[in-house]
Amino acid sequence: MGKQVRIRSFVIGGFFTLFFIAITCRLYWVQVVEGKALFMKAENAWSREVVLQPKRGTIMDRNGQVLAQDGVAFTVAVNPRLIHSYKQEELVVHTLAPLLGMDTPEGKRKLRDRVTAVNKDGNLLAQVEIRNEGWKIDKATADQIKEQRDALNLQGVYLIEQSKRYYPAEELASQVLGYVDKENTARSGLELFYDEMLKGKPGKIAYEKDALGYELPDGKASIIKPVDGKDLKLTIDRNIQHYIEEALVKMNEEFKPKAAMVIAADPNTMEILGMSSLPTYNPNHYWDFAEKADFAVNRNISSQYEPGSTFKIVTLAAAVDQGIFHPDDPYKSGSIMVGSTKMGDHNNRQGWGEISYLEGLKRSSNVAFIKLGYEGLGREKLSEYIRNFGFGEKTGIDLPGEIGGNTRIEYATEVAAATFGQGVTVTALQQVAAVSAIANGGNLMKPYLVKEIVDSETGRSIKKIAPETVRRVLSEEKARLVADYLEQVVSDQKIGSGRRVYTDGYRIAGKTGTAQTVIDGKYADGKWVVSFTGFAPVNDPKIVLIVIVDEPDLGGDYRRGSEVTAPVFKEIMSKSLRYLGVPKANTTIGVTQMKEVNAVTMPDLVGKDWKEAGSLLSRYGMSYEKLGIGDKVMKQYPRAGDQITIEQQVYLVSESSDLVNVPDMMGRPMRDVLEVCSLIGADCSYAGEGYVTSQSVNPVSDTLMVSFSFDPYRPDTLPNEEQANEDAMAADQTDSKSD
Repeated sequence: MGKQVRIRSFVIGGFFTLFFIAITCRLYWVQVVEGKALFMKAENAWSREVVLQPKRGTIMDRNGQVLAQDGVAFTVAVNPRLIHSYKQEELVVHTLAPLLGMDTPEGKRKLRDRVTAVNKDGNLLAQVEIRNEGWKIDKATADQIKEQRDALNLQGVYLIEQSKRYYPAEELASQVLGYVDKENTARSGLELFYDEMLKGKPGKIAYEKDALGYELPDGKASIIKPVDGKDLKLTIDRNIQHYIEEALVKMNEEFKPKAAMVIAADPNTMEILGMSSLPTYNPNHYWDFAEKADFAVNRNISSQYEPGSTFKIVTLAAAVDQGIFHPDDPYKSGSIMVGSTKMGDHNNRQGWGEISYLEGLKRSSNVAFIKLGYEGLGREKLSEYIRNFGFGEKTGIDLPGEIGGNTRIEYATEVAAATFGQGVTVTALQQVAAVSAIANGGNLMKPYLVKEIVDSETGRSIKKIAPETVRRVLSEEKARLVADYLEQVVSDQKIGSGRRVYTDGYRIAGKTGTAQTVIDGKYADGKWVVSFTGFAPVNDPKIVLIVIVDEPDLGGDYRRGSEVTAPVFKEIMSKSLRYLGVPKANTTIGVTQMKEVNAVTMPDLVGKDWKEAGSLLSRYGMSYEKLGIGDKVMKQYPRAGDQITIEQQVYLVSESSDLVNVPDMMGRPMRDVLEVCSLIGADCSYAGEGYVTSQSVNPVSDTLMVSFSFDPYRPDTLPNEEQANEDAMAADQTDSKSD
């Protein structure tokens, strides 16, 4: 009996010993090994954390005009459980469908699925967002939904307030700005390049809660404030950007090209004043363009092409720098042998007989440049200048997606072809940087788009970006000499290949270009890339500009290339120079024909499509300016029925928003200024009397404020009178297949 008790006691004692050992091990495991993780789970049970999203930085043009900013948006959500209890499923569907753009059988089916959504157990859900149609809609649409909801007493329809990226100017500079999608992810352009700087850092609120999720009165709470993103002030000038895009729209309607590119820059700093390409898109509705994968691609930096004769500028500069370009020396135009290959001028190798090298430049003779570049410079020296001017490498602009092009030349025919821009590929931006080096006196500058970084809370400048010189490529003396030669390409109204861009009062230097499109390594018949690049004024350059149009409809005649690019270049350049206040020189080159002035009755254009209105005015021989980006004429000046002369400038307002640009009123009488100010709703101030000598816009004020100065003596030339010079310019086009 005693033995059994001892055995039983031993077993029970052993059991309790093992039990306490197990408990000790478990406590060690819970408190030491898994202690941190279990504490975090427990903390999550009694605490809650709310993320505070920062405000994304604003993007402005150089004058402070907003181009991209965060704004209020709303997401539509429904409560299927509540809607079902009130039997309002069909009422909700038919009310929301037209407001969300879902008023189709497929749209209503999709909306009905959301209104009757269930979980995996088959129970109706308490909340479902209407994606994508009801996701981050604008305030105007949200107000309509709220109005209908309240009027019909709809149950279970909610509007969740959020933030969304807005682009007030819509398509303006869209490829430069890029866009941020509805997930707040930067996708392209400056938005992507400067994403880390723009998006800021999120904050949070942490507090202890009860079982129902409410904050405990005595619980601990902490707040980490979000850090808003930095603001960016660009080098872009919204007015110049508008001139660019307006001119591209006109060209696109007439010639319907595959694509087009334009860049305007300050050649002295390489600040980009305007940059655009076609096709374009509206970043506010980027999803409407998503069927094309490249809809947001900036072709100015991401597309390479054979430049044609605009590349002759590099060959000319190299020849001048090496002292082998003698403008009065004669040579035999027409054709030339390069090894066993015969190469020639654009006019079917007929040439113009024995002419000077300067005439060869004006006529864009390929033979002249083969002799200068291939025979005179040679492969090594030509390649050196091509590299020094920045071709074959990225410019380093602050945009994603830039490519470097291909300028490798090895064989004799490649070297000869490169002298006039064939067999090498470049980007539009590389061309602008190279031409700027000639315009500014010989320095290759790094192009850039962000001028200043600003603290969004204080408005104080954090960093100002200064111009950056990459290298000197020419002496100032040689650069000025090249500029003078290029000016004659434009000013010679008899044989100058660039004569179509001549503008009385402004000294313009430039070069045309036409090259066959390369498809699958072969030149495609009837497909051309036409271009024009230049700068002005030659004596004190303020703007360098390039216009490139890919595969315009030329009716099978490549010689019409300058009909496409010259009007675009001329319109942008002349408007930009006047806007910048560049005075016209008191010089006249070529013959100016004056139009006969006749009285006409101003037609009633209000309500008409602006294209129809423009066509009607053109038949009268009258010039006009469109103010705004709408499709219909809402206001006009002069008024319908007024007796006017064809010299009178006509202004057509196509929208009523504050996005209407102030037109250039230089040289206009006070009467016109008063009418236009009333037309666009601007707050205008005046100094003097007579005719406008200067105007300035206050971009900071919430109200559009414009100041005008007047002088009693009318300027010799009104802004639109240079168009009269077109009648005196030769109609023949001398651009070449490589011109």
